[in-house]
Amino acid sequence: MGETRLEMATTSTIIEEEDIYRVPADRMLLKVLLVVLCGVPASVSGGSEAQQGPLPLLMVSFDGFRADYLQRFPMPNLKLLYSQGVLVEQITNVFITKTFPNHYTLVTGLYAESHGILASHMYDPVSHKYFHAGQGVDPMWWSKAQPLWITALDSGYKTAAMMWPGSDVLISNRTATHFLPYDVSVTFRQRIGNVTKWLLGNGKEPGVKFAALYWEEPDTSGHKYGPDDTAAMSKVLKEVDDNIGLLVSKLKSTGLWGRINIVITSDHGMAQLSAKRIIRLDDCVHPDEYTLVDSSPVAAILPHEDSKTIFSRLSTCHPHMTAYLKRDIPDRLHYRNNERIQPIILVADEGWTIVQRGNTLSKMGDHGYDNSLPSMHPFMVAAGPSFREGYRISSLRSVDIYPLMCHLLSVPPQPNNGSLIQARCLLAAEACGNLSLGISLVLGILLVLATVILLFRWRRKHWQSRSRAFQRLQMDDDVEPLFE
Repeated sequence: MGETRLEMATTSTIIEEEDIYRVPADRMLLKVLLVVLCGVPASVSGGSEAQQGPLPLLMVSFDGFRADYLQRFPMPNLKLLYSQGVLVEQITNVFITKTFPNHYTLVTGLYAESHGILASHMYDPVSHKYFHAGQGVDPMWWSKAQPLWITALDSGYKTAAMMWPGSDVLISNRTATHFLPYDVSVTFRQRIGNVTKWLLGNGKEPGVKFAALYWEEPDTSGHKYGPDDTAAMSKVLKEVDDNIGLLVSKLKSTGLWGRINIVITSDHGMAQLSAKRIIRLDDCVHPDEYTLVDSSPVAAILPHEDSKTIFSRLSTCHPHMTAYLKRDIPDRLHYRNNERIQPIILVADEGWTIVQRGNTLSKMGDHGYDNSLPSMHPFMVAAGPSFREGYRISSLRSVDIYPLMCHLLSVPPQPNNGSLIQARCLLAAEACGNLSLGISLVLGILLVLATVILLFRWRRKHWQSRSRAFQRLQMDDDVEPLFE
């Protein structure tokens, strides 16, 4: 009887150990599934970055670089760069598609109605002040948002801004650690020379973690000739591409290449104009009845008296111009909830120009049109240790670039209109793929996992039932011993 009970105890212990080892097996499968669902880092470089702090980030904007210039013109340096990094073929920018609103969006992640830089020319009904691009250094205009070169200071980083719109303005009573006001006479070589010096730092202070660099081409030439002038635009875009080559060469010669992340993008595209596509406001409304706050292709109208009558005339003024009362501006434009937006907004169709009077044009290209138009879209190229190699996506919103940059710098973002959901796929440390393929893979894994767990449970129950039957046979206390 003693031997029988000892055998029982040993068998019971084996069954309990089997249970102990089977539960973690189920949990291990669940962990495997979570890894597959959440993504496995494709690069281990993030570990060294975490130990040393984030890599420096340089953002460069080539004003007026229309997205399809990449396909229309040979740009060997830029194409080599995105072959080593990522390409976003089209950036959906913010309305209105002008320089100042979109450059402030890039460094704040906000729509124009949120950051308050609504146009090249503005009127503020509270302060009764006027804003003109190039002269808007009053902090009042910029204080509704905080650009990244200010936010990064709070994380203990040095920052720099080379002629970026708003960078010479005291925002939150601060500027970037290093900045230079806009000066068209300063060459690209000189600008990148200063920026690389700031990135490197010196014996007295560390290099900057975030730098923003602005260049006015191909916007200047796009206005002068229009994007359809292939000969003229080919020349200027060769110069832009040469500057990109100069940038990479400078980063290599200073030892920054491979130790820095680079984002190259733009604010807007460009549309071809024609003297045959002019809309004259004098044909519809007397100039004494309103003030033209901002002009073509989005005209901001401040009526002097009877706004309903003026709106009625303007709404039927021209078949290629749409008039909106402020309250009726479409939600998709995110251009309604700000006191600086005038009571009436006029939006010209692509390629059309709004003037008060006359039949002549001062330029052959313009921008500012509806941001759903491909001609208004810029592009984005990014390269560096944190980005994937040879990867491209078709589109991204410009408001998403700000949270991406904050993520790269490990800087807590200010409230913004962007998201990391799509931009995250540009990073080397993230696993992204085709959504439908991913869903099919997940469903397949779930099915396999469920089958395996059921098999484990069935085998455990089967083992337990056999073992318990064996125990009951050995432990039957009602059976009389054969021998005393």
